[in-house]
Amino acid sequence: MDNSLHWMNYSIEIADKASNNNLKIGIVLVVNNNQIFSTFNDEFNSLSWADVLLKKIKEVNIKKAEELYLTINSINNNTFELSKLLAKIQIKKIYIGLPDPCLNQYIQNDPILQLNNIYRYPDILQQKILNQNSIYYNNSVQSIKQNQYYSSIRISKLVISKLKNYGFEITGEELKQVKSTSALAHYLENKYNRNFNYFLNLIQAILSEAFNEKYSSYNYSDDARSIDVNWWKNFMYVYRKTTDLNFENLNIINVGVGSGNEAITLFSSCNNITFVDIAKNGLQIIKAKIPQSIIHVSPAEKLSSIISDRYDLYVSLRTFNSSFFSTKDALKEAYRVIKDNGILIISVANGFLCSESKKILPGLIIPGTEFVDIYRGFSLVKILYKELIDVGFDDIRIYSSNSELYLTAKVYK
Repeated sequence: MDNSLHWMNYSIEIADKASNNNLKIGIVLVVNNNQIFSTFNDEFNSLSWADVLLKKIKEVNIKKAEELYLTINSINNNTFELSKLLAKIQIKKIYIGLPDPCLNQYIQNDPILQLNNIYRYPDILQQKILNQNSIYYNNSVQSIKQNQYYSSIRISKLVISKLKNYGFEITGEELKQVKSTSALAHYLENKYNRNFNYFLNLIQAILSEAFNEKYSSYNYSDDARSIDVNWWKNFMYVYRKTTDLNFENLNIINVGVGSGNEAITLFSSCNNITFVDIAKNGLQIIKAKIPQSIIHVSPAEKLSSIISDRYDLYVSLRTFNSSFFSTKDALKEAYRVIKDNGILIISVANGFLCSESKKILPGLIIPGTEFVDIYRGFSLVKILYKELIDVGFDDIRIYSSNSELYLTAKVYK
């Protein structure tokens, strides 16, 4: 029986025992599924939580454990306390809630970036940990309150407002529980006793309107691209690491194009290029700029107007971390429309512009919060890597750049 959610919640409860003068961190170590060791930050003022836990397990000579639950991956003098623990004990699975609020860049010795047995708490529990330590996270460099574009123009807020215009009330807390259009449609179906397909069509129309409002006239002034001006060189580097085929002569589909800024930079000289987006305004801009292009208004998860086995290259930049997006369904459609021996290149946004310092804040926003989680992009890439395998892609590779993470894969049918 999987008790991971129970221990995650228990670790958050334990964290409340910590004093208000320090970070509230809760730790639970599970040994053989029946022996539990726990502690919290400043249980003993002179010792770190790692030292306390090591002291407890040393008394009973524990060398291996099944699971560790840690609410915050705390750092002390540029060293992770988790590393101190892992130097003394083997742990099969490690679950982590949030990065330390002082962490605003990647550090080479970070266990969460080095190990494959680390998993994350779900969003709703991450939000609880944020609330426990709100003063620290709200005042951290990783808070996007310093970027008014991202903190005020949120797709979730637009969806709530537009649903209300149709007579359907939903709160921000309710919306946090659903992660895709179908999940939201099912939720509204049960709440209002209306037909599922009615809500599915309504939500897709609302999302089209919302993305139009947010991105159709979007430029790079509030974007990490304004600093990472060589992003297109990063894309071409990734492309050339994947194939030596002539880029301009391929049959290409670009899914999730937004305002078209990236598409116009990359694909203006391509002879066979198809653009797809849920919002039509950006597509119209692209069509005017690249008249030889073909455009389709469609969600990435259901490319119903696109025939199978058609494209040499599927590209989707910074779309797979969009709101109400099913990555697995989108990858299934990508696999369907790519030819045998075709290529997929997708990227995950992994940086936000800090307006005050003009620096890139690494990571992704935790939904429903103002905090940019430095680990979240890498966590999503791990999920996408597994989904690519499940769908049938081969030769999957990962590349990183200043503001996004790339995955490439090939199709052999």
